[in-house]
Amino acid sequence: MGLFRKYSDNDIIDGVRRQDNRILSYLYDSYYEMIYDYVRKNNGTEDDVSEVMQETVVILYRQVTEGEFSIRSDLKGYFFGIGRNVWIAQLKHRSKLVSIESEPADASSAEDIDRATLERIVARSFALLAEDCQKILTLYGDGLSYEEIANRMGLKNAVYARRKKYLCKEALMEIIKTDPEYQDLGPL
Repeated sequence: MGLFRKYSDNDIIDGVRRQDNRILSYLYDSYYEMIYDYVRKNNGTEDDVSEVMQETVVILYRQVTEGEFSIRSDLKGYFFGIGRNVWIAQLKHRSKLVSIESEPADASSAEDIDRATLERIVARSFALLAEDCQKILTLYGDGLSYEEIANRMGLKNAVYARRKKYLCKEALMEIIKTDPEYQDLGPL
């Protein structure tokens, strides 16, 4: 009977924070199909779906328990965004591994592996950023001017957009530095 109960986004967020098994089961049951459809349509296997789902829940848990957490949209859309970013990061990682494995071994192979690992770490860390920071950095990466970013994001002006982008980049770097895999890489 509990399976069919509809929880509000706040109930789910609170349950994730408390690691409530009923809520976590509800989260899996309610959002699994959405992640399954996306991953399978984008060259994923059943195992990939499970892995993406688990990593997405872990990322959501970290976001909910570390500092202030707020979303501007519905939780389902937010969860999907995290899952999509996780899957894209995994696909990028795989394409790097395929290109590394298909090339003859040479001195640059270790650098390529480090680069692929770093890209995976950055993608994973990016998914942990606040949604507004993800959007600002994406717009900046797409080549938009600070004025255009300010307009799209509803910010006061280009100077504020530049400052916000700087703060978001710093926040991303802090997340990257705490990633265990990043710490294992040693000096690059």
